[in-house]
Amino acid sequence: MPGAWVDLTVAARLAWREAGRRIRGEREPAVDLDALERDLRRAFAAIGAQVAEVAWIRLPATEPPWRDTGIALQAGEEASLFAAGRVYASRPLDVWVAPKKQLWARIGERGPIRSSSRDTQTLRAESAGRIYVGNYFPNDWADPSGARLQDDAVYRTVSGELRIAVVRWRSGALAGLNALAAAGDPHGAASSERERLQRGAAAPDGWRYLWHLGDAEIFRPCSDPSGAPAMCCDVRESNAGILQRAAPFVLAPGTALSWRWCVDALPGLMREDTVPSHDYLSIAVEFENGLDLTYYWSTELPVGAHFWCPLPNWKHREHHVVIRSGRQGLGVWHEERCDLHADAIRCLGGHPGDVVRVWLIASNVFKRQRGSCAYAAIRLGGGGRDHVVL
Repeated sequence: MPGAWVDLTVAARLAWREAGRRIRGEREPAVDLDALERDLRRAFAAIGAQVAEVAWIRLPATEPPWRDTGIALQAGEEASLFAAGRVYASRPLDVWVAPKKQLWARIGERGPIRSSSRDTQTLRAESAGRIYVGNYFPNDWADPSGARLQDDAVYRTVSGELRIAVVRWRSGALAGLNALAAAGDPHGAASSERERLQRGAAAPDGWRYLWHLGDAEIFRPCSDPSGAPAMCCDVRESNAGILQRAAPFVLAPGTALSWRWCVDALPGLMREDTVPSHDYLSIAVEFENGLDLTYYWSTELPVGAHFWCPLPNWKHREHHVVIRSGRQGLGVWHEERCDLHADAIRCLGGHPGDVVRVWLIASNVFKRQRGSCAYAAIRLGGGGRDHVVL
C-alpha cells in the first residue's frame, strides 16, 4: 500500500488541478436545490388529481440512515422519489457523490433496501409500510435490511445535502409521471424516471449488479469488430457499478483468466491507489473466501504493481493488479492472459478457495472523467477445463 507521502502528493496534485479549474470556471455548477423544489412544487400542484401526497425531505450528508418520510404505502401503491444535491468527501478536491449512488430507500423498517440507477426512483409496495430514506456513502450496507458495515460516526466526515421529493401517486407511477412530464417536466425528472422504468432491468441477461453498490446503467451487450459477443462499458458523470456473473471454477496451479478488451478512455486522472484518485475500469475474479482480485489498466502505475483497495470498506477484500499502463494502446483490441492461481497466492497471501464469480468494474465516482471500454472472450481455463464467461 502507498504511504502517507503518496496520499499527500496525490491530494496536492488534485488540489492544484481544482484550483485551475475554479479559476477558469470549469467546475460543474451544483443544482439550485431551492429552484428545483419550487419548480417541482408548482408542477405537483398543476397535476393535483394524480398526486395523493408529497413529502419534502432535506437530508444532510451527516445523517445516518434511516429517515421516516412520513408517507405510508398500502399494498399495490406506488411512490416516486426525485432527488438532487451532492455529498462531499472533499470540497477542496471537488470529490462528491450524486444521489444515484447516495440515496437508498426502503418500505418498512426491515426493507429490503433499494437504490436506483438514476437520481429518481419508484417504489411499489408489496405490503403496507412507511417509506424510509437514507444516506449510503461513506458507509456500506451489511445486509439487505439496511444495517451498516461501519459505525455511523463515519457520516461526520462528509458534508452536503440531498433534497428529496417523495410522491405517493393516486393512479400509479406511470400515469403520474406522464402527467408531470406534460406539466412541463421540471429539470427532466419525470421523463428520466419514466425512461428508466420503461428500460426494465438494469443488468444484462445472465448478469447482476453487486447488491450493496446498487444498480447502474454502465454495461450493455454489444459485439466486437468480428461480430462476436462483447460487453460494452461506458461510465459517465458520477457513477460506479460492479457487474457480476457466476463462474464456478477450481483454482489450481495453471488456472488462468483470459479475455480481450478495447479501452477507449480511462476514467483515472493519475495513480489509482489513493481514495480521491480511485477511478478505473477492470475485470475481477471473486473467490470462495469473499476476496477478489481485479486486473486493470492504470494511467500511471507500472505494469506489475499491485495493492489493496484504498477505500475503507474494500481495503480488506479487494486487491488490484496493473496489467497495462499509460495511454499508449488505447482504442486497440488487446488479448490478456493472467495466471490466476499464481497471482492469488502472491497477492492474497494464500489460497482463497475456488472461483465463484467474474466481475466487470467501472468507477468514475470521484473525479467524473468518462471511462469507456469493451470486453470479449472472457474465459477461465486450466486442468483441461474451459469455462466461457462471455
